[in-house]
Amino acid sequence: MSKSKLKFKRVLLKLSGEALMGNKSFGIDPNILDLIAGQIKKVNDQNIEVAIVVGGGNFWRGASAEASGMDRATADYAGMLATIINALALQDALENHHIVARTQSAITIQAIAEPHIRRRAIRHLEKKRVVIFAGGTGNPYMTTDTAAALRAIEINADVLLVAKNKVDGVYDSDPRKNPHAKKYSRLTHRDAMNLQLEVMDITAFSLCKQNKVPIIVFDLQEKDSIVRVIEGEDIGTIVTSEEME
Repeated sequence: MSKSKLKFKRVLLKLSGEALMGNKSFGIDPNILDLIAGQIKKVNDQNIEVAIVVGGGNFWRGASAEASGMDRATADYAGMLATIINALALQDALENHHIVARTQSAITIQAIAEPHIRRRAIRHLEKKRVVIFAGGTGNPYMTTDTAAALRAIEINADVLLVAKNKVDGVYDSDPRKNPHAKKYSRLTHRDAMNLQLEVMDITAFSLCKQNKVPIIVFDLQEKDSIVRVIEGEDIGTIVTSEEME
């Protein structure tokens, strides 16, 4: 990867729990972890600072548990624990590729993760350590999409990268269900909110709009997609504010 092609210095990568499943119906696919770690290794070797927010939907979905009669706050806290499982698995995969990684949790879980401290996270990044943010925002009723937007703003990331599982961008409906779904190559945050596109929740879009953080949505399983999107290759869908157009 030629350094002259690099488009970003610091990125926040959002990995959904579903993206970690690969072709499985539950849990984590070790091959996907290895694929992610290998690409992050290439990026890290080029002195690009990488932070990651992980979801937990491959193990637990708070909204589904609430629909079954569980208290929503309790269900969401259980979901936060699922994100920590994913973060630890990803940290181990990164370390197997000789990448120094740190997991920070928004909920206190002292034995296995650092507490989330913004200045410490930034210092880790400056030292070229990969930082994995787990536990969402630490609050129920908030999604990991919102956590990703928040952490991107906190660490002054140049871009929020949203990696999807077998979906290569933003569509007007679910392309896995509607073969005639229309793909957008470029959108504004305002358009994404007005169209009520479900690729991320409206709070995440709003935070990115207010703080002028661009979002790129792409398919994790495309070959070298993380490296390619960071190099500036035109893949997926880019969402920017009107002021950035």
